[in-house]
Amino acid sequence: MRTSSTIRTGRTVKRTTRAAATLAVAALALSLTACGDDDNGGGDNGDKGGGTKAPASSVTLPKLDGESLEVAAVWTGTEQKNFKQVLTEFEKRTGAEVTFVPAQDPIINFLGSKIAGGAPPDVAMLPQPGAIKQAVDKGWAKPLGAEATKELGENYSQGWQDIGKVGGKQYGVYYKAANKSLIWYNAQVFENAGAAEPKTWDELLDTAQMVYDSGVAPFSVGGADGWTLTDWFENVYLSQAGPEKYDQLAKHEIKWTDPSVKEALTTLAEIWGKKDFVAGGASGALQTEFPASVTQTFTGGDQPKAGMVYEGDFVQVNIGETKAKVGTDAKVFPFPAVGDTAPVVSGGDAAVVFKDSKAAQALATWLASPDAAAIQAKLGGFLSPNKSVDASVYPNEVQKKIADALIAAGDDFRFDMSDQAPQAFGGTPGKGEWKTLQDFLKNPKDVAGAQAKLEADAAAAYGG
Repeated sequence: MRTSSTIRTGRTVKRTTRAAATLAVAALALSLTACGDDDNGGGDNGDKGGGTKAPASSVTLPKLDGESLEVAAVWTGTEQKNFKQVLTEFEKRTGAEVTFVPAQDPIINFLGSKIAGGAPPDVAMLPQPGAIKQAVDKGWAKPLGAEATKELGENYSQGWQDIGKVGGKQYGVYYKAANKSLIWYNAQVFENAGAAEPKTWDELLDTAQMVYDSGVAPFSVGGADGWTLTDWFENVYLSQAGPEKYDQLAKHEIKWTDPSVKEALTTLAEIWGKKDFVAGGASGALQTEFPASVTQTFTGGDQPKAGMVYEGDFVQVNIGETKAKVGTDAKVFPFPAVGDTAPVVSGGDAAVVFKDSKAAQALATWLASPDAAAIQAKLGGFLSPNKSVDASVYPNEVQKKIADALIAAGDDFRFDMSDQAPQAFGGTPGKGEWKTLQDFLKNPKDVAGAQAKLEADAAAAYGG
């Protein structure tokens, strides 16, 4: 277990003033309006076998003929397929051979078993700052070399650099980002219900009631994946309690029994506890994995299983598996303001070196470049925090606008709270925050019980 002090030194969360947060939200809200018909929103855009046009070279890479590398990540399906195209381009430019190693959640446990067996991957994509800190604490992770660090400095805001640092040293390249403050909706359902995009929580409840009255469950919730529930909580909590409280709870400087947590859970229960507001009810939601929570919102004609689904920009990959088009059939609005301002929560995946070799450092340098990010950005369902990526490479207008808003926000964002926590609390299926919020979805009247369990698990994970 890690102590609260190690969590504090293990990552940097940028503090913002209310005015700065408001500006970031305004940019996001502006960016998501008036997004009309465009290309489909995700998937492979019809590319077969890595048919993307190679970008012009902006990064210098060494010749690595005869070298072989392994890259581990938990990505599956289209996301894995698209990332492999990025690795293929690296192979073409360097002569190295790269193998993708499918990992399981929690990836730290997977890496521990690989390391114990004497076969760690050269590079792993870690989805939590807490996981980076844990890998450093265990002596597994290697600091980034001069070339990768230089590439980061040229292409990333200070905030995105800082969350990849441990003890002042750079360990992580945040290759992939996520805007986790979005609600996607079925445009036909909204039209049938006479509903409009809400800007506040109360308006969201009114909109949900209109969708329900039209004969469709308002929300699809992927409750089988506990991380979707932590994201719901974080958006409500950040907007309602404010950024300073958010930072304190993320560090466990205040307890989960704090009144601010009670208020956020009570607010969540206004949706989770409302009869028939969640498709399939609590039991159905707890059997619905995240991908299905998306696809069931955009299939079934004008009678899908739900009218809305909350999650990040990466939802577009799953929408791409349906016949719905992003911008026309599938639209999006910012997570509504619960308090004074709407929330801006981000997540991401960082490349971390586990074998300090010329080839591994070169791959980290490649993933820090706009060349690499542009390949996956073009394929859809991907968002890069790399400010040197031209937004025109994104495949549809919605994604371009989301990307512009992320870059415009600079350092004014809050990183996913559960991803900052020790993995035992914030990142393990069937344990900690994931499990307790699944239990709360099942019984949203038990706010006090949920708070007590969250605090007990957090205290154990943070070390006191």
